[in-house]
Amino acid sequence: MAFFDFFKSKKTTEKPLPPDGKEDRGFLVFENTGEVIQAETLLKQNDRLIRVMGPPPEIRQGCDLVIEFPLIEKLEILRILEEAKLPPLKMVPVSGPLLEPVDIFQVKDYGAHLMVRAANMKLTVNKKTLVIVNISGGGCPDVPYLGACMVGKTLAEAPSPREIGHTLCGYALQLAYEELRRRCFV
Repeated sequence: MAFFDFFKSKKTTEKPLPPDGKEDRGFLVFENTGEVIQAETLLKQNDRLIRVMGPPPEIRQGCDLVIEFPLIEKLEILRILEEAKLPPLKMVPVSGPLLEPVDIFQVKDYGAHLMVRAANMKLTVNKKTLVIVNISGGGCPDVPYLGACMVGKTLAEAPSPREIGHTLCGYALQLAYEELRRRCFV
């Protein structure tokens, strides 16, 4: 799979991990963000229960993202990744509160507007109309294009960043877009 083929792949349904902490979890650590994105796409296409998170400082290595997964699925997840020639640098079990992942989302309510930040990208909507009023952050060359295509449109009308973006900033904006849609349409 080419580095940015995840933008063209079919949308998968996200099944979040249980938030109650009752299930033993682990992290997949990769060398770079591109590998995390490829692994996320591949594992979701194979209906694995995963989520991308920020790594705790104790295991940060090479990349500022990790994939959190249920440890019970370790062998199947490793098989999928190895068949795709995308093995992680390491797998780490979550064994205590110091190894809790960091959420990559930050949400700020400005009264009339709601902003979601995912990694380095921010997406802001008017809470009443759900019109996208601002896109900011990042330094990738397609950020102005993404803004021009999305600002002024509602969350329902705007194209998905995954469909029109081609960089890591586009990927981060897709995460913010999905989080805003989840918060506004639930």
